[in-house]
Amino acid sequence: MNQTATHTLDARGLNCPLPILRTKKALSELGSGEILAITSTDPGSLKDMQAFCKQTGNELVESRSDQGEFVFVVRKA
Repeated sequence: MNQTATHTLDARGLNCPLPILRTKKALSELGSGEILAITSTDPGSLKDMQAFCKQTGNELVESRSDQGEFVFVVRKA
């Protein structure tokens, strides 16, 4: 991970739309430029996170899959 996340969110075991809702809430508590790493097990979160970042203007720095878990790194706009 080339960007160091200052905050993490564990959304494993949650199904759509909970990973996105929890991400939105976590980001609302961060300052601009801070980085949040999210771990999810919901396959739908791949496209959901891309759409969420596009809609909200936050930057999806990294998106990867690792043994059934999906890891997203988001920089708050």
